[in-house]
Amino acid sequence: MESVDYSLREEWETQQALFAAQPPLTQRFLEAQARQLAEALTHHERVSQVRFMLPDKVVVHVPSHGQGQLFTVPADDREQLAGGLIDRLTRGDVRAVLRERLAELEQSSSRAVAVSAGLVRYATVVHMVHNTLPAGRSVTFRAAEGEEIPTIPVGDDLEPASAITATTDAIAEEGQADADAGRGVLQVPYAPAARKFYLPRWVAFDEQGRLLVNSVGEAEAHVASMQRFIAILHAAVSLASYIIADEDYQRKRYGMLGQLVNQGRWLARYQTGEIIQTIQRRAAAGDLNRGLSLSLPYFDDQALEMKMNDFVVIPAGRIMFVPAFVVRAVREEQVKVAQDTRLSHSTRVHLLAELKALEQAFESKPR
Repeated sequence: MESVDYSLREEWETQQALFAAQPPLTQRFLEAQARQLAEALTHHERVSQVRFMLPDKVVVHVPSHGQGQLFTVPADDREQLAGGLIDRLTRGDVRAVLRERLAELEQSSSRAVAVSAGLVRYATVVHMVHNTLPAGRSVTFRAAEGEEIPTIPVGDDLEPASAITATTDAIAEEGQADADAGRGVLQVPYAPAARKFYLPRWVAFDEQGRLLVNSVGEAEAHVASMQRFIAILHAAVSLASYIIADEDYQRKRYGMLGQLVNQGRWLARYQTGEIIQTIQRRAAAGDLNRGLSLSLPYFDDQALEMKMNDFVVIPAGRIMFVPAFVVRAVREEQVKVAQDTRLSHSTRVHLLAELKALEQAFESKPR
């Protein structure tokens, strides 16, 4: 878990206390606005403008005891719009315009308006972290030697041999929660390797890189779901950086980050194995005598996404394929990758391991 700056923790606790000091009706109103804004922020590609309301009355100071005094928000300031005509025409980023609008309101000369905007910000990030994202299992990861991100799950020998899928085990699609209302709990047996992770339903590879799902496409979909999970956490931090002091945020970020990097790397390794098999099959068929270029997939643990490492094995032309050409090209590429400071140390190690597997697949074996 990451350490949190004292000022951010103090701001988080202040906003927490201020929200708790609001009357129940005001809290429910703020939560309703938060749901609306969170929806816009998590689907920002389709939204460039968002409307929201400030409450009619708020408590502006946390009372030492009893109920705090309510201050009225001017009627003209209650209805708000983030994003204008230009943003709508240019498909501007709703996240940026909302941050800007809330910052303007928080600088208002009206204390009630400023506090209301801060409460809307707080309620929105809490909803994004606590309600939009599923809660997972309690997990522990360890970092591989020389790495900073813990990605290797530490198993529990006492873990039961079955798992239960709760409604919180996945990000619900729109309308799915209503569609499933009233149904019983679905029990699904997960592989032991999957049960070591934060959200077992998104685990596609075991600790040996064996595919646990039906296809590579399904594995890619699982990685995409994990990326969306992390993206929502990042969006929450961009709206209110103090959310990192929240224990639920810390737990979800730790659990999903380790799982995403682990599974992203295994996906890249699996695809590399498929590339090796394809080259071997085409070489045996004499289908590689006009040149060969490769795009080797790898998982970048800084960008948290799959990328491609492109290089030429055999220039285009009528050149007969020889396995030694692959070995030579891979060794040259290994030197380049080892010196590429744009990649993190752990990403370089990961990519070099894939290149090594490619090299070994085409090395001449001693007889």
